Amino acid sequence: MWKLMRNQFHSRKQNKFTRKHFIILIVCIVTGFIIGYSYNVAKDDKNIDSVYLNQEDFYRTELIEQQERNKELNEEINELQHKIRGFERSFSEGEDDFIQLVEEAERLRLLLGELPTEGQGIKVTLKDGEYNPRTTNPNEYIVHESHIFMVINELKISGAEAISINGQRITPSSFIYCNGPVITIDGKQYPAPFEIEAIGNAKNLVASLKITGGVFDKLLNDQIVVTIQEMDHIKMPSINDKG
Repeated sequence: MWKLMRNQFHSRKQNKFTRKHFIILIVCIVTGFIIGYSYNVAKDDKNIDSVYLNQEDFYRTELIEQQERNKELNEEINELQHKIRGFERSFSEGEDDFIQLVEEAERLRLLLGELPTEGQGIKVTLKDGEYNPRTTNPNEYIVHESHIFMVINELKISGAEAISINGQRITPSSFIYCNGPVITIDGKQYPAPFEIEAIGNAKNLVASLKITGGVFDKLLNDQIVVTIQEMDHIKMPSINDKG
């Protein structure tokens, strides 16, 4: 009996000791969690502060760079204004030079087709040659872009101010392509006959085309029908005229 009571007492004492340790374990876990959480919060705050500091340094650097760039631009503006004032002085001192520059600019705009123009000149008409039953190659008597280029280049060399083909204004960047009986000029197709008009000194233009062994003779040798007319008045629109 005594032995049984002693065993029960030891069992209760042992159970009480286990609960105590369990409580201590719970307290330690909670304490560790609180400490870890506090550490992470403090670490995040430190990272946030570091990010803000980095952004502040970045914006400060950007501001300094922009200020330097603005300073450079202001210096460039002052330099350009100084040049403009120099140009103005030179123009006021040399009116003849200014007039020559204006005339040259207008001449270039005419060549580019940016201005409408009118005046005397010539008209060169190119037609396909007569059909020859003895040949099987029609390319031997039809007008090609090479023939048109011969005329245009000679007219430019001879001082033509403006050139058009079938009413289409020609510019230095115009694309001319032959496709059988038609030619394509800057995307627009035109059938024969091809009328090439040029504004300029009519007598000089005709003389340059009809020089011995020149363009006129070469066209005749290629079986092309050529007529050249002096014109008292030719009117050409600008390339921007949609009418």
